[in-house]
Order: sequence, then C-alpha cells, then structure tokens
Amino acid sequence: MGLFGQSKKSDPKELVREWQTKLRKESRQLDRQILGIQREEEKIKRSLKDAAKKGDKDVCRILAKEVVRSRKAIGKIHSAKAQIKSVEYSMNQQLATLRLSGSLQKSAEVMKSMQDLVKVSDVAASMRELSKEMMKAGLIEEMVDDAFESIDDQEELEEEAQEEVDKILWELTAGKLGEAPDAVRDTLPVPPKQKVAAAAAAIESDSDEEDVTKMQERLEALRS
Repeated sequence: MGLFGQSKKSDPKELVREWQTKLRKESRQLDRQILGIQREEEKIKRSLKDAAKKGDKDVCRILAKEVVRSRKAIGKIHSAKAQIKSVEYSMNQQLATLRLSGSLQKSAEVMKSMQDLVKVSDVAASMRELSKEMMKAGLIEEMVDDAFESIDDQEELEEEAQEEVDKILWELTAGKLGEAPDAVRDTLPVPPKQKVAAAAAAIESDSDEEDVTKMQERLEALRS
C-alpha cells in the first residue's frame, strides 16, 4: 500500500479506517503526554512543600506557577482528546453513510474539530497532515490557518499561582499558617523554632534554584 496520495487510497472506506487508526494513535500519544506532565507535577509539588517548610516564598511562587501551567496544559490536552473522539465518532457515521451512498459526505462537525486540533501544539503537525488528506477526499473544505490564541493570561496565572501557594501552605501546616488560605504576604511567617532552619536554607538557595530550573525545563519539554 502506498503512502499519501497513492491510488490505493481512493477507496473511501479504506481512507476512513486509516484516519481512525491515526486518530487513535494520536489519542494514545496524548495520554502518554498527560502522564509525563503529571509525574513532573508531583515532583514539583513535593519541592514546593519543602520550600514552604523553609519559608522560601520566592521558590514557592515559581513552583506554584509551574503547577498551574501543568494543569492548564493537561486541560488543553483533555480538550484535544475530546475533539479527536468527536472526529472518530464522525468517521463511524461516514462509514455508515458509505454503505448507502458509496461516497464521503462533507462534514461541518469534522471541519470544526480539525480547525481546533491544528491549534493544539501537541498534535498540530499530524492534524494538519490529516486535514490535507480529508480535504483531498472531499470530507472537509480547505482550511485557513487562524492566528494562535494567547496561551497564558499573565494576571490570571499570577492569581492562580498565589492560590496554589496558599493551598499548599495551609495543607502543610494543618491550618496553623494563617487563619485561612489568604494571599501570602511579602514574607512568609516563620515560627521561632524554624528560624535557624530558614537561615540554613538560604545557604542552599543556589542549588535550590538549579533544581527549580531543571524541573521547569523538563516540564517545558513535555508541554512542547
């Protein structure tokens, strides 16, 4: 069997089945992507808790932002999986239609889903290629690339990161750090018993920053 554009692919049923196979493959790849991000997120959460115990507010904020970014990335991947599932369902409908008409029917639903999927960085390349195949087969109209939407709203990210810091601090101290998970102030309150530990932690700040940077790089690689 040939690759893209070969005569063997002129059979609509074969085309649809191949598209279904590619869609399932992409969905499995997204599942692996989610697991990788979640594993890194757990490491970051542990580091965040350690930093909170030391009273290191700056590190807490950096790590909390990474948790927020990770969760946003996972949310977008889940949305992409839902879009892929929608296209798969439409492919089943196309197979049913083929039995009656013998030809593919243009689908506005598939068109919309594919337009959304080509904007998702994790699957953009493969979805663009798949879209071209669908256009050649007459399933969808020619698509015009839209400008990519801004991924992050910095103000919203800042607020969510602060809430994450509050939640972790509240959890670590069983509600003793602050009366409620209010916004963390410029300096975290450090109990007298922990002041010596906090001073020692400051000496280790350089190595901590290196660890944070490495975690950020691993997460960025997973999200890209």
